[in-house]
Amino acid sequence: MRRRTPTAGLALALFAAVTATLTTTAASAAPAPVSAAPALAAAAPDISVTNVQAHLTQLNTIATNNGGTRRAGSAGYTASVSYVKSKLQAAGYTVTEQYCSACTYPSNNLIAEWPQGPADQVVMFGAHLDSVSAGPGINDNGSGSATLLENALVLAQQNPSMTKRVRFAWWTDEEQGLNGSEFYVNQLSATQRGYIKGYYNFDMVGSTNGGYFINRLTSTTAAPLKAYWDSLGLQPEENVEGQGRSDDYSFQQAGIPTSGYAAGASARKTTAQAAKWGGSANVAYDSCYHRSCDTTSNVSATVLNRSADGVAYAIWQLAVGGGTPTNDFSVAVSPTSGSVAPGGSTTATVTTATTSGSAQTVSLSATGAPSGVTVSFSPSSVTSGGSATMTVSASATATTGTFTITVTGTGSVTRSAAYTLTVTGAGGCTGGQLIGNSSFESGSAPWTASSGVITNSSSQAARTGSYKAWLDGYGSSHTDTLSQSVSIPAGCASYTLSFWLHIDSAETTTTVAYDKLTVQVGSTTLATYSNLNKASGYAQRSFNLAAYAGQTVTLKWTGVEDASLQTSFVIDDVTLQVG
Repeated sequence: MRRRTPTAGLALALFAAVTATLTTTAASAAPAPVSAAPALAAAAPDISVTNVQAHLTQLNTIATNNGGTRRAGSAGYTASVSYVKSKLQAAGYTVTEQYCSACTYPSNNLIAEWPQGPADQVVMFGAHLDSVSAGPGINDNGSGSATLLENALVLAQQNPSMTKRVRFAWWTDEEQGLNGSEFYVNQLSATQRGYIKGYYNFDMVGSTNGGYFINRLTSTTAAPLKAYWDSLGLQPEENVEGQGRSDDYSFQQAGIPTSGYAAGASARKTTAQAAKWGGSANVAYDSCYHRSCDTTSNVSATVLNRSADGVAYAIWQLAVGGGTPTNDFSVAVSPTSGSVAPGGSTTATVTTATTSGSAQTVSLSATGAPSGVTVSFSPSSVTSGGSATMTVSASATATTGTFTITVTGTGSVTRSAAYTLTVTGAGGCTGGQLIGNSSFESGSAPWTASSGVITNSSSQAARTGSYKAWLDGYGSSHTDTLSQSVSIPAGCASYTLSFWLHIDSAETTTTVAYDKLTVQVGSTTLATYSNLNKASGYAQRSFNLAAYAGQTVTLKWTGVEDASLQTSFVIDDVTLQVG
């Protein structure tokens, strides 16, 4: 939660004005509010507070490894986004990162949508993922972020029938003024805003001396949140402290109905609240608010559990249909790619799993194979939960190149997975990835690098694993190099050099390239980057090396830094894929 900046009197006046404006315009400008579903709606699952706490532990570790903070734009924030994103992608969400160029610390919002339910009927649940610079931000706002992540994973696991579409969001740069959520809302068209029938915000939902507060307590939008806490006898109150101070305000300003949970920040618990909820009167709800002590020990498991279960209740009331879960399954292929020479064959394993309802018979088939290639399965059908061997065979005249084969399982529904097949050519191409130790995790060989370049230092995060190549970053005149000699076969259809690059710089200019990274093949320069290309997170850079087929060449990265203000060129996951 961001700090309140106006004086108390001015803040009250501003709130009164905003309330009056919204009251006047709501009837004509706002989309229809979300209505609470009948009491007989499908029962909501119990969210494991242990699992929520495990996410908090991960966020705390990320902060510890990155200077004690997860501030927007920092390596700690980037790593937090990566953690949440990986969990959601594995669960089957449609996940996007939105770069907030207008943020104080430009960085990414993370949006995840469960791809079920009508796309024009959206219920949205959000929490800010960034912390203040002073600490790891585990209650503020790891608690809200972890609560939504675990709810999202449980929704995916149960895969119920949906009456509305559920969209989750993790916002950047909230602590600098609600910038991430404001940027998101401003990018929506009027039609897209109209699709969002309600936005629910969760900011600080595990305060150790916490209360039970709901945004816009008496609104129709708040009804499911209030109903759950009422069922526990908690007698929730209006979130007065948080008015206008978290990301729901961005949506409220756009005329979208809002609500949400909070457990309190720096305001003090009253005697009446202590009598009702327990805890200490005349003590802050969160005594570590915006401080370095906001760690995993600064979270009440009881308050966190009640918040997490209340979110699940709201999701099920608002967006989940009743009745028996639909029978459904998933399909996966391992490995996800392979190569075969004309006249040869290769195999992979197709696995299935029952994701909801009962197990069913799944028939397996494949499409997308090139001329001269056949795909067979043994057995050709399985009961969901079982597996089969996929055999890919190429005739002597098979078409060479790289192709995407779609493996399809057909039962009461149809599910598929992708497999990338490379048919090698007759000119000596064996295909594959040519860079040794491509993620720098296995020591330094076969790389040649300046001292300290290949490192697991926590000051700059690796894209994957722990190690990366970190060139420069000294803030003084310095040159670092990284290179590897590679033999590139002839006769292949494609030759793609790719690497992931993160540029972090203290330079403030927008016009002068003081510090530079040059990428070369032999004596040929492929690209030059500089402090002008600085950005949060990693960006993939790719080049076609077909001109070097049949040669042994040296790939080289050279970072040159001037006498002041550091620029770090951080490289990870280098590949040279031929096929």
